[in-house]
Amino acid sequence: MELSGKFEIAARAIQKAGAMVITAGAGMGVDSGLPDFRGRQGFWNAYPAYERLGMSFISAANPAHFERDPALGWGFYGHRTNLYRSTIPHRGFNLLLQWILNYNLDYFVATSNVDGQFQKAGFSEEKIWEAHGSIHHLQCVKPCGTDIWSNKEEVPVDESTILAGYIPECPHCGAAARPNILMFGDYSWLSKRSDEQEDKFQNFLNSHRQDLFVVIEMGAGTAISTIRNLSERLGSRRRALVVRINPREPEISKPHLSIACGALEGLTGIQEIFSKSGGL
Repeated sequence: MELSGKFEIAARAIQKAGAMVITAGAGMGVDSGLPDFRGRQGFWNAYPAYERLGMSFISAANPAHFERDPALGWGFYGHRTNLYRSTIPHRGFNLLLQWILNYNLDYFVATSNVDGQFQKAGFSEEKIWEAHGSIHHLQCVKPCGTDIWSNKEEVPVDESTILAGYIPECPHCGAAARPNILMFGDYSWLSKRSDEQEDKFQNFLNSHRQDLFVVIEMGAGTAISTIRNLSERLGSRRRALVVRINPREPEISKPHLSIACGALEGLTGIQEIFSKSGGL
């Protein structure tokens, strides 16, 4: 089936749905200009200093750095914080919000992204599950307690070395603070905030057991399959359709839709169907 036909099926499903789940992986941010860390070369293109050090994304995104060399840990995550704060969400976010409003859809966002782009785009904080945490919240590296607090820190980073010029501290014990993110090999992530979001998501799902249900998945790859697996579990529900938008790994079993393109292109294609039919 051509893309146009798939866009039309997706558009009709959105119009008829009683609820929408938006699932998103790292590919969702590419159209906003965020780097693609796919493979060592993709990571090194974004962070050349790590190529000189021989470090991959997995080795850079490790909580041990905040204990052993916090300037290195905060160099990577401080740079990412600054990048995410300056990034403007692409138009696709706004299209999703328009559909929710125009078709009176209850919704929830489930994302493995830690960048806070959905909140910045205008989605309700109460309707987002950040499965891997958020760079915009901090915790103690030990941790000395269970507190999670907003990241209001300004961390300068030397881009030639990716070392931080300032180390945020835990306000309770004075140890280094770290982002409240599930990292690789993590042993100290405090999941309380994410767990509370997941509880709200489950309540949302329970309240829509009998509704026609559409899942719009964007940029969720197979390397870290949290979001793909979630979409497929949701797709097994009665009266549910998954629309998987992914330029490299779009495959999904029928009757669900496999759309081989980027997030913005896919959302724009669906929007064009609405426009032609006198919708939005």
